[in-house]
Amino acid sequence: MKRNVSLEEISDGRLYRHNDMVKADCHGCKGCHKCCVGMGHSVILDPYDVFRLQQGLGKNLTQLLAEEKVELSVTDGVILPNMRMAGEEERCACLDGDGRCGIHAYRPGVCRLFPLGRIYEDGDFRYFLQTGECGENGRKAFQGRSKVKVSRWIDTPDQVRNHDFICKWHYLVSDLEGKLSEADDLEESKRLNLLMLQIFYMEAYESQRDFYEQFEERLARWMDKGA
Repeated sequence: MKRNVSLEEISDGRLYRHNDMVKADCHGCKGCHKCCVGMGHSVILDPYDVFRLQQGLGKNLTQLLAEEKVELSVTDGVILPNMRMAGEEERCACLDGDGRCGIHAYRPGVCRLFPLGRIYEDGDFRYFLQTGECGENGRKAFQGRSKVKVSRWIDTPDQVRNHDFICKWHYLVSDLEGKLSEADDLEESKRLNLLMLQIFYMEAYESQRDFYEQFEERLARWMDKGA
């Protein structure tokens, strides 16, 4: 999700790569779950997130939608799945009664990043540290964090291939956003959105197969459809 703010407003002013040390460690959050409440549609799922959830829960996206753990929403003109916020408190639907994550081992990439974010440029991306978004005290809470290597914090296997996937996915979605914003034909916009959902999300992934191979196959299908 794009944010119309400057890095100076929300970060420590630095950009990071996988091997850099960053002051992001929240010490297990100490029972806090502020970042899992009131997030609206911002915890957007990419295809790798859906693959991980399918592996961990044994349920595909259709089932997660039916159970109201996930919902579909429109982000910059593109229909994408996101974690659902539920109840008066607008808690993530996967929080347990004690406010702990029920899917922590296979939580989405947005959750793994926090309090980091990504900035994309020149076909690549780097990370930045959000300094005012963790806990009730904003920047005061930031002072209590410890340094940790970015790769360890994100805790994602095969980060080289994952980095490549994230770049491809981001720029694919950005390209689709541009096409939809310029499209005069509502039927064509609908076709492209439904095609993306079908190819990358609704068709269940093979849990025993390599995700990145499956993604490349689906990417080729997407391109063959003239998307």
